[in-house]
Amino acid sequence: MPKITGGSLGEHRERTRERIFAALSTLMYQRGFDAISLADIAAAADVGRTAMYNYFADKESLLLAYAEHVTEQYMAELVAALAEVRDPVDGLATYVRSQLRHVARNHLPPGTALRSLMSEQSYRHMVEHVGALELILRGILVSGMRQGLLPADDVDTLVGLVTACISGRTVAELSGADLDHAVESTVRFVLRGVGAFYDDLSSQS
Repeated sequence: MPKITGGSLGEHRERTRERIFAALSTLMYQRGFDAISLADIAAAADVGRTAMYNYFADKESLLLAYAEHVTEQYMAELVAALAEVRDPVDGLATYVRSQLRHVARNHLPPGTALRSLMSEQSYRHMVEHVGALELILRGILVSGMRQGLLPADDVDTLVGLVTACISGRTVAELSGADLDHAVESTVRFVLRGVGAFYDDLSSQS
């Protein structure tokens, strides 16, 4: 029986899940998801191979759980950050910037790559889970149009275009100045793409 590291079995399981998630994140950054096995992740997390299957049946279920876990944390951070913005243009910049840094921090594959790693059922579940992000983006765009800071346009189309731009930007392997440059260039591209009206683009960085 594995040694209980928390104050209860529930706490022990949660701490073990966190170690597994941390190991997955590190190994994805070092090798890429395709190049690692469930046994590799178990070893890095200091979890026995047999015990690993008590948590996740395969790599796909682990990736799905990890993506949902970090997305829930990110949602809370994003809502807090948006509460501090000046206006919808600043909000859109914050949304794009936060999304890209979230992906880089957690070493998640971009959306298109993530889809190729999951079954259609798992990917659909993932899309449903993160649907709240698109609702936030939609709210920012609608508010910007109502305030005259964004030109009137089809919101559904803009949501799809902004999401595709973020998903298609590979930042998981970047850090430091390279990451900063990639993030801010994407922010500027999105703001210009939606026709945002602002006095000084540099003030959005």
